[in-house]
Amino acid sequence: MRDRFNTAVTRAKYAAIGAAVGAAVGGLLSRNAASTGGGVGALAGATIGEKRTEATELVEKVTGSDAD
Repeated sequence: MRDRFNTAVTRAKYAAIGAAVGAAVGGLLSRNAASTGGGVGALAGATIGEKRTEATELVEKVTGSDAD
């Protein structure tokens, strides 16, 4: 249960950061581009957060197995 919660929180954190960056970059062009950039940035951020969490869990499994 805790792993699922950590994954969800990490995904949400990266999605929020991605949305902010995407909206800022899109806002330099126009209001519509800011909206689109926010959506695309959130999607990219959520994907990065998901992959990063999976990679961290894999590294912990590998290092935990070697230590035993």
